Amino acid sequence: MSTQETFDLLIIGGGINGAGIARDAAGRGLSVCLVEKDDLASHTSSSSTKLIHGGLRYLEHYEFRLVRESLIERERLLKVAPHIVWPLRFVLPHDKGLRPSWLLRLGLFMYDHLGGRKLLPATRTINLREEPHGSFLEDRLVTGFEYSDCWVEDSRLVALNCVDAKERGADIRTRTECVGLQREAESWTANLRGEAGETQIRAKMVVNAAGPWVDAVLGRAIPRESHENLRLVKGSHLIFPKLFDGDHCYIFQNKDDRIIFAIPYERDFTLVGTTDQGFEGDPSGIDISPEEANYICDAANEYLRTDITPDEAVSSYAGVRPLYDDRSANNSTVTRDYVFELEDRDEAGSAAPPILSIFGGKITTYRKLSEHALKRLGLGDTSWTVDAHLPGGDIDPMAFDAFVNDLTARYDWLPDVMTLRLARAYGTRMHDVLAGAQGINDLGPHLGGNLYEAELRYLMEHEFARDAEDVLWRRSKLGLHLTKAEQQNVHNWFAAEKAPA
Repeated sequence: MSTQETFDLLIIGGGINGAGIARDAAGRGLSVCLVEKDDLASHTSSSSTKLIHGGLRYLEHYEFRLVRESLIERERLLKVAPHIVWPLRFVLPHDKGLRPSWLLRLGLFMYDHLGGRKLLPATRTINLREEPHGSFLEDRLVTGFEYSDCWVEDSRLVALNCVDAKERGADIRTRTECVGLQREAESWTANLRGEAGETQIRAKMVVNAAGPWVDAVLGRAIPRESHENLRLVKGSHLIFPKLFDGDHCYIFQNKDDRIIFAIPYERDFTLVGTTDQGFEGDPSGIDISPEEANYICDAANEYLRTDITPDEAVSSYAGVRPLYDDRSANNSTVTRDYVFELEDRDEAGSAAPPILSIFGGKITTYRKLSEHALKRLGLGDTSWTVDAHLPGGDIDPMAFDAFVNDLTARYDWLPDVMTLRLARAYGTRMHDVLAGAQGINDLGPHLGGNLYEAELRYLMEHEFARDAEDVLWRRSKLGLHLTKAEQQNVHNWFAAEKAPA
C-alpha cells in the first residue's frame, strides 16, 4: 500500500464539528481531508432538537460564558444561513410549585441581554388563557413568557459546511473509515478504508472529531495511554401529527428540573423531546426506548389539555451526545461546553505531529469551536467565517418571505408548497437545483410528493448523497411525507444509478 497524498490537516468525523473545522481550515488555504465512516451527520448531528439557542437552562448551572457565546453565535448563524436557520418564539408557562416567576423573569432578562441581541424580538409576558394557548394548555396555567430562539436544519447545516469546504478545496470522503493512525517524525500516516478498498494518506496534523467514537480514535492514535473522557448521554424525540396551530413553540418545565420542547415540525407535525439518559454500548443505530417515550409523554401531559401517548407518534429518533465527562452526578447538568485535548508530544516528551480531540460542544457554537480548534493547533486566530454565507444563504434573514414571493413569481409552474420547501432547503441555490427548467416536466421522473429526479441528481452531485436514506432523512425529512411506495422509488433510483452500465 503506497502513500498517495499529503494534507495539512486530516479531520476524522463528518458531524457538525468536523464539518465546521474543514470549512474554516479550507478557507484559510490549508489542504484538508475529512473522512466520515458513514454519511455526513449520520449520528449525533442529525439527532438534535434542531435548535440554535443560548441554552436558557444553562444559566441555572452558571455556564454564563457558554450561554453568552451561544447567544452571539445564534444571530451570526441566522445571518449567514437564513434558509436553514430561522427565528422561533418559545412560550414558557409559569407553573406554581416549580421555578418561581421572579426567577424566570430574571433568567429571561439575562437571556435577552447577555449576547447583545439585535435581530430577534425581546421577551414579553403573555396570558395563557387567551388563544392560541387556552385551548391547548391545562386550565391552571395562566401566565407565560414568550422569548426568542432559532430553528436549524441540523443535518443540512453539516452538509452545507462540507459543500463550502469542498468548494474551497477540501477533500470530503464519506463512507470512509480511518482504521489506523501512526505518528511519525513529521506527520501522521492514516489508513483509510472506503468502498473501493484501503488507501493511505499523510497529514501534518489530525483533528479527532469522531463524536461518540472520539476516545476510540484517540486510543488508536496514542495506544500507550488510557482514554476515558466521554460521558455518552442519549437524547430521544417523538414526532406527532400536529398538536396545535401556530408557529410558536412550547418549553415545559418538569418536576425533575428538566425541560421538554414541543415544536412545530415539517408543516404537518409536532416534535416533542428530549431525554437525558446515560448510555453505554454501541452508539450506532440506536432507538428510543419505551421508558423514554413514556417519559416524554408524561412530562408533556402535565401541561397538555389532551394527553398524548407513545403509540400516537408517527416517528421517533434518538442520538447520543458525546459530552465531556466532568464527573457531574446528573446527566442533565453535565456541561455542554466543548473541551479540547491536544497531544503534541511523543513518549520521550519531544515535539511531535499533533492530534486534537474534541469532546462535547453543541450545534450552536460549532463555528466558534472551529476557530478555537485551529487556534489550538497553532494555525492563527482569524474569523473569516463570522459573516461568510453558507451555500445558498445570501438572503436577508429578516426578509425570507419576500425571497419566497420572488421565487413563486419566477417559478409560477411550481406548487407553492414545493417552492417553499426548496427555498428553505437550498436558498439561492434553488436555481441550481432547478437548473434552467421551464416547467415541472423538465425536472425528470416524479418520485413522489414534490420530489423529482432533478433534486436527487443535485444532491448526489453536489451534497455527497449516496443512497435514499441520505436524502429522505438527512438532506431532507421527506421520509415523513412520502408513502412507503414513494420512498421505495427513491431507493430504486439510487440503486439504478449505482448499477454498472
